[in-house]
Formats: sequence, structure tokens, C-alpha cells
Amino acid sequence: MTQPPPVLLADPAPRAARLTLALAEGLVLPDGPLLVLRPRAGERFDPIPRDRLRMVQGFRPDHDALAAAGYSVAQAVDDRPAAAVMVCLPRAKAQALDLIAQAARHPGAQLVLVDGQKTDGIESVIKTLRAHVTIGGAVSKAHGKLFWFDPRGADLAALAANAVIITDPALGRFQTSAGVFSADGIDPGSRLLAQHLPDRLPESVVDLGAGWGYLAAAALARKGVAKLHLVEAEAEALALARANIPDPRAEFHWADATRFALPDAAGGVIINPPFHTGRKARPELGIAFIHAAARLLVPTGDLWLVANRHLPYADTLDGLFRDVDLLADAGGFRVWHAHGPKSARARQVARTGRTRR
Repeated sequence: MTQPPPVLLADPAPRAARLTLALAEGLVLPDGPLLVLRPRAGERFDPIPRDRLRMVQGFRPDHDALAAAGYSVAQAVDDRPAAAVMVCLPRAKAQALDLIAQAARHPGAQLVLVDGQKTDGIESVIKTLRAHVTIGGAVSKAHGKLFWFDPRGADLAALAANAVIITDPALGRFQTSAGVFSADGIDPGSRLLAQHLPDRLPESVVDLGAGWGYLAAAALARKGVAKLHLVEAEAEALALARANIPDPRAEFHWADATRFALPDAAGGVIINPPFHTGRKARPELGIAFIHAAARLLVPTGDLWLVANRHLPYADTLDGLFRDVDLLADAGGFRVWHAHGPKSARARQVARTGRTRR
């Protein structure tokens, strides 16, 4: 399962506001590049000249939005020195601490800045860091906080995230890491979907939002599969999937699942779609995945979908496919099988409620 597409923030300026305040109150940035880890689409860093900023964002929709806004942005951290490193705090604390540990050991780093909202857990992170480093300063503004420290000589190895190993009796061993979906174990919805996949699948199958590869492994264990496309927007999750699925039939795509396209239509799609952006529920994300599945399939193609029971996907499935069956309703999840995507015209009606003119 992938994370959701980027959402332009209602207020894109909190980080810029805190940077501005910190600089006004005496923060001095060392000369040289500022490396920014995990910035989101639409955010601003106005006090810092754009030519000094190097963004690192492995989530494809945010990566592409930042690039379109004119920033220099990479998928992953490289070894080029940076005078300072800024961590834009993610919600998962283990991932946040791991990013801070990475920032502290980055070549040339003389300063590490950490910025986050209260809802991101910034206060808890500061409390943890105080046991390891001397906080050089902090500012609070716009329901969040920015703090900084000198990483030289600091030992933050204890904060680095350890690899997590998950073993499935039928499918074998998988590695995950902090911050990816279902990092601590197999998602129960994905497990339920895997249990209801048929013994034989189409020759060409797409796993939309493949995550670290559990559903892909389940699909490859079925008969009939000649090619499996794993589509994942989070680069770290896709790297884990590459390691977890050493099968020559697997093909890996770093892409936004809702925009993904193939030169040839597939016979089957499997999805456990996302429905959150941060803390906010957004069922329309799952609906976008279902529309993407319908676009990817041949006219006689099949979709297997799992979702939380309360999500309103039944009408979308009925609008996009000729036949829809509920295969399971257990543990708070539903598994559907949908066959035969309708025409592009019918799909447009299902999406908008009206035909094109």
C-alpha cells in the first residue's frame, strides 16, 4: 500500500515563518548548501535563497511537485557535503529520529535543524534529543517548533532505526523499516486480501501501492502470473520491495499509483488503497486508486480490492465494473472482486456524475 498523493497545505508557510523568526532572533546558518529532508509539496522556505537549498524527498508526488516549483530535489540522500541539514519532521517518531541521526552524520554538517508541528510530535522529539545533544536554540510559531543543534562530536547511533524482519509461514521473510506502511507487521487487510486471491491469476498483474511487497509475494505464489508490476510512490518502500521480491517476473515502478500507466493493459490489479493524509481521512484517495485500476485493465480484466468496512467504495466499484462481488467481510475489512471495467465514457460518468460534451 502506498502513501497518498500530495496535498497542497492550507497554510504553506509555517516552516518559512519559523525560519524567519529564528534568523531574526540570532540563528546563524553556516555558509554553504542547506539539505532539506522530507519537505512536502507546497511548502515554502522563503528566508533561504533557493540556490542554497537541496531537497530530498522519496515520495514521488511530493518529489515531483517540489521539482515543478523550481527546487533542486533528489529521491535519496547522497554524499555531497552540506553545511546544514534540516529535517522536516514526519509523524512516525522512529522515522523522525532516524532522519535526525542521518542528518547529524551527513558530510560537512555543522548544524542540524529540526522543524515540525505539535501534531507531528515535535515536543516528544525534543525531549528525546536532549538526552543526546545540547539544543542550541528553539523558536515556536504557527502551532509548531523549530530547534537546532551542532552535530559535530555527537553520537546519535542509538536513534537510528533498526531493520524490522517479518516472517510469514507461507510466503517467507520480509524486511521493513520505520516510516513505511505496516512497518511492524503484515497489515490485516492485506492478509485478508491475500487469503482471497484465486489459485490462478492473469498473466499480467499490477499491484498498485505495493509497499514493501507482501501482496506482490502473495500474487507471485499463485499460478499463471508471468509479469507483476509493483507500483509504489515511496522510494524507500520500493527499495524494500526490490530486496523482498527477488523474482524475475517482478517489475518495479517508482510512481504515483493514481497516474500510473502501462503501454499494454493488464489482466489483473490488486490494491489495498490508502485513505489518509496525515490525520485526516480522505476516502477519495482510495476512489482514485479504483479509477486507476479500471484504466489499467483489459475489458475482461479483474480487480481484487481490500478496504476498511466503513469506506464508501461500493458505488464506485458498481459504476466502474460490470460485475462486482463481495468476497469477505471480516475483522473490519471487506474484500471485493470486480470484473470487466466499463468503457471510458461510463468511467467518466462514475467519476463526475455527467458525460463529457
